[in-house]
Amino acid sequence: MFVKINTGAIAGIDAVEVSVEVNVAGGGLGLYIVGLPDNTIKESEERIHAAFENSGFKFSTKKSVVNLAPADLRKEGSQYDLPIAVGLLIATEQIVSDLIEGSMFIGELSLNGTLRPVKGVLPLVAMARDKGLKRVFMPMENCAEGVVVEGIECIGVGSLLEIGEILSERMPYTVAEHTVPAEENLEDNLYAEDFADVKGQGYVKRALEIAAAGGHNVIMVGAPGSGKTMLARRMPTIMPPMTMEEALETTKIHSVAGKIGSHRGLITERPFRAPHHLTSQVALIGGGQSPQPGEVSLAHNGVLFLDEMPEFGRSVLEVLRQPLEDRHINISRAKYSVDYPANFTLIASMNPCPCGYYNHPTKECTCSTSAVHRYMAHISGPLMDRIDIHIEVVPVSISEMSTAERAEPSSAIRHRVVAAREIQRKRFEGLDIHCNAMMNSSMLRKFAPLDKACSDMLEFAMTRLNLSARAYDRIIKVARTIADLEGKPTIEPHHISEAIGYRSLDRENWGR
Repeated sequence: MFVKINTGAIAGIDAVEVSVEVNVAGGGLGLYIVGLPDNTIKESEERIHAAFENSGFKFSTKKSVVNLAPADLRKEGSQYDLPIAVGLLIATEQIVSDLIEGSMFIGELSLNGTLRPVKGVLPLVAMARDKGLKRVFMPMENCAEGVVVEGIECIGVGSLLEIGEILSERMPYTVAEHTVPAEENLEDNLYAEDFADVKGQGYVKRALEIAAAGGHNVIMVGAPGSGKTMLARRMPTIMPPMTMEEALETTKIHSVAGKIGSHRGLITERPFRAPHHLTSQVALIGGGQSPQPGEVSLAHNGVLFLDEMPEFGRSVLEVLRQPLEDRHINISRAKYSVDYPANFTLIASMNPCPCGYYNHPTKECTCSTSAVHRYMAHISGPLMDRIDIHIEVVPVSISEMSTAERAEPSSAIRHRVVAAREIQRKRFEGLDIHCNAMMNSSMLRKFAPLDKACSDMLEFAMTRLNLSARAYDRIIKVARTIADLEGKPTIEPHHISEAIGYRSLDRENWGR
């Protein structure tokens, strides 16, 4: 008997339709799975065999062929266990059901017949809806993720026996409730951190506010204990609330990477990723034998924080150059390629020297000038050019730390950031960008023209500090953001002056 079951495969952060074709014939013995399955799928025969025995079903002794169509698409993962098992049950007439029409099946089987959660449920359910299917049967733990998609029924099941009862219509099924918040309520999330807890550091807070308003990258340089990590962790709290489109795209990436968990649905808080400095190139950028999103993609629409940046391998840091410019990652293999979005805000921190106390107001630096230069040289010039804002973080004085007065809360800063982003949204309406940091050279000439006073000031700074052409553009972008925060339609000299001040590491006397 021939049966076709609907399921899907992950391709990047999206899914493609896959049909599990099962044919049970009289001649021969065993189960044969074809259609470019990986080792996980090949091993499913043993899981299915044991699940059948422990669920009261009989594993056919006849020759059974399972074809995963299209046959030229490589299939990976354990989500094919359930559709293969359902196909075998129907093909051997142990179950008779009309529910398989218009249904998709995804799930991994345990040896005792219970269902285990799988990765990539959100894009799979979205694909099923787009293909006109009515319902998706999935492990119970994946329901919170599946119900993010409107217009399709998500049915959580706990075991192979339970799904057999449902398909035979001996047990009613329960559709999981769609519980996605409205877009206007996405900003109601409460972060554990708040800028109100940070004493002093007004200059650094101002730089981070500008970075959040314009989507700029930041590097903070300061002695140990000056508050760099504390400030970086509060960056998401002042970024604009996520739109529904951003939330769905972010959730898709985390779903494919298996980072959502069984009780979480739509991700509505901006991601904050802080990989360790021993992270490999593949872990940071994505890829591997079976390509997976890396940290730069998991930080999409959020913050990628590199603490003690010079401690990362030079080759690891250099792979950031392309995603910082293009805001996506393309991972190519011999027969296919996948594309992962990587539109993140980079926040990096570092000590000013090996001992950490260069330029410290009270502690003496024990490093030589050459040691300071060597330490700074761990970060290449081209990578540093891609970081818009360089800021020195000075340790807070005891008097500032002991004050009982709370600083300005994140909500007040976020209000100004949102107003500046709204100006940029209207400015770039109809274009494929949404913040000042994404402007190219032609857009700079159109949206951020400089008058003579601004041009002369910037030309003098370029000559004096020996800045690159990329740094020239980035100063103008930061100045445009500062003007937006003030609600000014044009860039003024004091905007340029402040933007130049955020190029600390370009000063000729740094390290001397």
